[in-house]
Amino acid sequence: MGYACPVCDEHVPNAEHLADHLAFAAVTGDDAHESWLDEHAPGWETGGTEELAPRVTEHAETVEFEVDTHPAGEHGHDHGGGSGARGGGAGAGSGAGALDAEAQRILEEAAEMTREMQRDGDGAEDDSGATTSEDETE
Repeated sequence: MGYACPVCDEHVPNAEHLADHLAFAAVTGDDAHESWLDEHAPGWETGGTEELAPRVTEHAETVEFEVDTHPAGEHGHDHGGGSGARGGGAGAGSGAGALDAEAQRILEEAAEMTREMQRDGDGAEDDSGATTSEDETE
């Protein structure tokens, strides 16, 4: 058993994953998830997963959720094309660990923000991606 996100119907295996899913979506700019949290779990941004989980699960539908217990790379079934209760998940059919376009965009944006912070901080990043101190760049 797991939970369906009350905003987007994403299926997650437990209360902690639901809390993390809702909060992550909200802090990465998803207005629908943020609005839902503001309405159903006021103050959600100040607590942790353990505090948020019971507050969100009381509003979530329980769903069947099958967890793959096979170690990565050690199972003999095909992952090509995949379909699920919601028509496939992130990266369905593109291999284990694949990201959907939105997740990839978020990761790329985070990487760029990190590079900018490094340039603005004590070190400056050169064209190769290596960080050098300001003394070395002058």
